[in-house]
Amino acid sequence: MPVTRLVQPVAALLLSLAFIGTPVWLVLVTSAKPLGETQVPSLALPQHLAAGANYATAFVDGSMILGLVNSLLVVIPSAVVILVLGSMASWIFARRTGRLVSWAYAVVIVGLLIPPAVVTLVLELRGLGIANTQLGLIATYVSMYLPFAVFLITGFIRALPPELEEAARVDGAGPIRVFFQIVLPLIRPVIATATIMIVLFTWSDLFYAAFVLGGGDKATLPLNLLNIASANLYQNSWNLVFAYVVLMSLPMVLVFIVAQRRIVSGVTSGALK
Repeated sequence: MPVTRLVQPVAALLLSLAFIGTPVWLVLVTSAKPLGETQVPSLALPQHLAAGANYATAFVDGSMILGLVNSLLVVIPSAVVILVLGSMASWIFARRTGRLVSWAYAVVIVGLLIPPAVVTLVLELRGLGIANTQLGLIATYVSMYLPFAVFLITGFIRALPPELEEAARVDGAGPIRVFFQIVLPLIRPVIATATIMIVLFTWSDLFYAAFVLGGGDKATLPLNLLNIASANLYQNSWNLVFAYVVLMSLPMVLVFIVAQRRIVSGVTSGALK
């Protein structure tokens, strides 16, 4: 038994290093190499350090500031809309019973299983007049990740005792007051978890951003990364591509480091209540 307890964490650590640590190391060392050493990417340390030039070139050529602003203009409104609608809908789904509510919840959760069809999505956005706009991308993200938020928050609310809400109603509080003063403070851990996960999903999205926005002055950071990779395709400038990947990932890495405890708390609190 002691040997098994020792082998399992060591094996998990080795697997984590192999599947997570190796790609991260490859990105970091390649971003610090000059062009001549990156024709064939390897895990070896750079013979000549060129990190400063690589990061400066990626920052300028990749329009980092404009891409950052464009990403924030899409990610923040998407997260706010998803969390506001998702938390309110989750409270209804968690507290009310009936065939109509059950069917509505099932329809929402189906969104977790069926990804949106790109062709249909683009045609719908064109019909609404919001194709190739940031509003269209926000609408896309809301439709994609709202089911995830509803699923996560509904399970959390169902684990909360309803007596506090009933006591507030007895004191004369209406639904809006009950939600904002009683329910919302109690679901802060899962709200934090949902916020971080949604921000991570939308921040790194390239597929739907490419179809909805198509690039130009409204391009987000992943779209600018695609432009860098395409422009340097025949030169194999992996040093610039990986330098941009590091710069683009820094905000999310910092967010995750700061909020990792809230992620764990939000996922496990519902099971512990």
